[in-house]
Amino acid sequence: MAGRLEGKVAIITGAAQGQGAHEARAFIAEGAKVMLTDVKDGVLDLARELGEAARGMKHDVSDEDQWNAVVAETLAAFGKVDILVNNAGIFAPGAVTETTKASYVAHFNVNQLGTFLGMKAVIPAMKANGGGSIINICSGAGQRGYPDMISYLSTKWAVRGMTKGTARELASFNIRVNSVHPGIIDTPMIGGTAGDAKLMKGIIASVPLGRIGTTEDVVEPVIYLASDASSYVTGAEMTMDGGTGL
Repeated sequence: MAGRLEGKVAIITGAAQGQGAHEARAFIAEGAKVMLTDVKDGVLDLARELGEAARGMKHDVSDEDQWNAVVAETLAAFGKVDILVNNAGIFAPGAVTETTKASYVAHFNVNQLGTFLGMKAVIPAMKANGGGSIINICSGAGQRGYPDMISYLSTKWAVRGMTKGTARELASFNIRVNSVHPGIIDTPMIGGTAGDAKLMKGIIASVPLGRIGTTEDVVEPVIYLASDASSYVTGAEMTMDGGTGL
């Protein structure tokens, strides 16, 4: 039986590790060809490991010229672009009074500007292809208010809004735009949290389902949004947070 993404071509940012790497592996297993990008050198090693269905590029998502190069290289390698997963992101906690301008701008550049530039860069290729699916990895922090994460939270609320507006704007071109809102997921982004037993116990106690999420919990909804099974879904928010937002 053909995979759910058979014949499709995807660009996945932040793909050197964690959730992005898992998405890249899963997309290829489902029949897609994938351009993996990241600022980390490891993305090139992972692309080589994944074989002919993968290519890798070092890529700063806040750089428009680099985005244009990623799309051009994807077209050269695979002939089209069907899917964009705006997965690259950074997170550093901090209260409003303790957050530096540099930290705030860094979050904006990667999480918000990078998402905008990615959508802008792939639209012409998707229009030429007769449609596509853009999946913006947002956060539960883009749906609710949380203390001590002003930089991260503000960018994720922006991504949520950009997703809604762009979904309206691009619907007539059969380009679907959706957002994914994970809660606490066990990835390198949460840093040393997993090593703090007391903190982890408190986090788990706050989740109605009684555990933190895994990358598998996020990858399956992303595959759904990337596939033709979600052909009537645009502007949607898919939340996987173990019930934290209830």
